[in-house]
Amino acid sequence: MNPNPLRERELYMTRRQLFGKTALGLGTAAMAHLLPDGRLFADGSKGGGLHHEAKAKRVIYLFMSGGPSHLDLWDYKPKLADEFGKDLPDHVRDGQRITGMTSRQKTLPVAPSKYEFTKHDNNDRGVWVSSLLPHTSKVVKDLCVIHSTFTEAINHDPAVTYIQTGSQVPGRPSLGSWLSYGLGSMNEDLPNYVVMHAKSKHAEQSLFSRLWGTGFMPSDHQGILLRSQGDPVLYLTNPKGVTGKGRRAQLDALSVLNNEHYKSFGDPEVPSRLRQHEMAYRMQTSVPELMDLTKEPESTFELYGKEAREAGTFAACCLNARRLAERGVRNIQIFHRGWDAHGGLPREHENQCKDVDQGCAALIKDLKQRGMLKDTLVIWGGEFGRTTYCQGKLTRDNYGRDHHPRAFTTWMAGGGVKPGITYGQSDDYGYNLMDKDGNVIKPNKHKWTPGTMHIHDLNATILHLLGIDHTRLTYRYQGRDYRLTDVHGHVVKDILA
Repeated sequence: MNPNPLRERELYMTRRQLFGKTALGLGTAAMAHLLPDGRLFADGSKGGGLHHEAKAKRVIYLFMSGGPSHLDLWDYKPKLADEFGKDLPDHVRDGQRITGMTSRQKTLPVAPSKYEFTKHDNNDRGVWVSSLLPHTSKVVKDLCVIHSTFTEAINHDPAVTYIQTGSQVPGRPSLGSWLSYGLGSMNEDLPNYVVMHAKSKHAEQSLFSRLWGTGFMPSDHQGILLRSQGDPVLYLTNPKGVTGKGRRAQLDALSVLNNEHYKSFGDPEVPSRLRQHEMAYRMQTSVPELMDLTKEPESTFELYGKEAREAGTFAACCLNARRLAERGVRNIQIFHRGWDAHGGLPREHENQCKDVDQGCAALIKDLKQRGMLKDTLVIWGGEFGRTTYCQGKLTRDNYGRDHHPRAFTTWMAGGGVKPGITYGQSDDYGYNLMDKDGNVIKPNKHKWTPGTMHIHDLNATILHLLGIDHTRLTYRYQGRDYRLTDVHGHVVKDILA
């Protein structure tokens, strides 16, 4: 150990590290921590809002990891029935990139959906829903169904990373971390950002903690994973022989030591860790109460289904999401894996829909009957859609679909979006985006085109509904101001109520 403490300090932090670590984002974002409740809502209640009046206080994001098939769930394409087995026309693909899994196929045979669709609300903006989603079909009057979501990423990890963080390259803060940083807390006893992983029969893809991480932001803005087995949060229970009083004394002593360290080195991660320690201590009381469902009435389980009694199911996660929202958690995200149906799509999607259908509908109904849907933004979708053509062997009743980023479906509800409408459209093959006159749109993330929803536009619109101008919420790191939407993004006002 070097006996010279000043030399130790020089070795610990270079000039670049000093400026990189101590830099802050815009003063408005830092102000959110001083005034965590932000602006007033139109009804006079307190809630989020950093740059303008917010419509939503919180977000519940239902992420279908793997890429659900828009063609089998939401985007009704009846003309495909006449194209069964025919090779996808060259002009439809138009040289677009496809994955290595189908690029060597001699043909790309068109695979119509085997499922029936029903239109809900008999008007031009009514919503078509597949028979795979009987429960969700009953709440379509509350949904804004977006058929024109698109991305550039064509493989899972970069695509999920992209939609979660605004970059295909790992290392950026997640959406929930940006909301925590920008808007602060509504409940000091629970984290700003909570993540749950729902059980799935087809959980092929891995999910990495960086997807709800803080990247270069202070670590107290990261998502906290709520587990379905053992302690809901790791190390929530005191070790054997440690009392609550002893734990409190330990934290107080640790706080003194860490504050001295902070005075010496100025590392902003030190106070961040202190805040995490204190949050963990408070969560020892708040989390067990949150997870105790015994006080929920029988009508709750009739709504969500019997699966809601089993920890870790999608229905149970949705019920916990409502309970978290009631307690002031800003951002709640449920990951449901297994939507990557390269082969045997009907069997896999039928299982997947049984997992999520009732929970999605119950969450919308539950929030609405409690008067919470108006200020809770619910989002459903995956990282991309699936192809019109079949991967592998095609039959009338069985087919697979490859990844398709060019056009896919996302839905939103509550929190300031128009209910009971569709936005955007794809062509008759569900392959390309179309404008209102029926012309193919060649989307450009650098310039917004009416009727489209790039994932940067999606994130910009989410932030807008929470009272944030996506161009002004920044965090300075290594001499650059970073944004969730990078240097892109457009608020899609056509879907705003």
